[in-house]
Amino acid sequence: MRKRSDRRITGQNRMLSLLDALERDPRADAVIDVLTKRVRALPLGRARDALHGKPIGHPAHPLMVQVPIGSWMSAAVLDLWPGRSREAGFLVGVGLAAAGPAALAGAVDWAELHRQQTRVGLVHAVTNVTAVGLYGASLFCRLTGRAGAGRAYGFLGLTAAGVGGMLGGHLAYRQASGANHAEEVPHVVSEGWHRVGSVDEFPAGQAVRRTVDDVPVLVVREVGGTFHALAERCSHLAGPLSEGTVADGCVQCPWHGSVFRLSDGWNVRGPATAPQPAFDTRVVDGHVEISLRGPDAAPAGPEGDEVAARVDESRLHGHGA
Repeated sequence: MRKRSDRRITGQNRMLSLLDALERDPRADAVIDVLTKRVRALPLGRARDALHGKPIGHPAHPLMVQVPIGSWMSAAVLDLWPGRSREAGFLVGVGLAAAGPAALAGAVDWAELHRQQTRVGLVHAVTNVTAVGLYGASLFCRLTGRAGAGRAYGFLGLTAAGVGGMLGGHLAYRQASGANHAEEVPHVVSEGWHRVGSVDEFPAGQAVRRTVDDVPVLVVREVGGTFHALAERCSHLAGPLSEGTVADGCVQCPWHGSVFRLSDGWNVRGPATAPQPAFDTRVVDGHVEISLRGPDAAPAGPEGDEVAARVDESRLHGHGA
């Protein structure tokens, strides 16, 4: 029993080692650079935010892949049931039809990730493209009367989709590619008011970084004297908002271009799907104090689209790391 357990642990360690090596392997970087530029250049307009999942508050890709994976899994079950080949073929077709939109959503997310994540994501995409090709062959065989070959290609496609799903899980849970990187702020910052500096330390219109309970905070003073404070690490991938561009009542992350409203942290534009935790501000004896805003004062959100329409693209532009 001890030897069997040791072999299982060794196998798990080998799998993790392979995934870690994939994250460090630079050989596909040139291809990644070309592909990310092309995905970013797609004329998607406001649909890009929808594909990121901004309307639902988290990435849409994991939700969208449920249709093809569920359809193909159901087709595999029916392929094991004599006399159900026609229904299985229909489900294979449903999965193929749903795979395109799911792949597009995954691509726009992938193009805005860190280098180690894009390396894993590229292999994830290749395995899923392989699955689609195998299922395409499966459907063709079924339609031309070769049901046995159709079933065989289907099971191969399910295997490829399973490998792709494993890599997607690594991206989501080991590399936190779709996680809200500002979620811990309300659990770390203590209640009450925190002094972050004198008024003179905050030049109007400039982003200033401060720290409260070891949590980085972005503080911006408007020309009229109003102060705004947000969690400084971008909810998308923890980019430094204090190094971003402040304009039109918003701040843009310097890494991947997410735009947040200073007044309440609402994510005006993606790829961020979650808003920034916001702080109330006040001036006491010439010093700025901030207090984490409670959940009852969470950003309302809908008017964010109106702000997005006013954002000056000539001032808020570009992508970073």
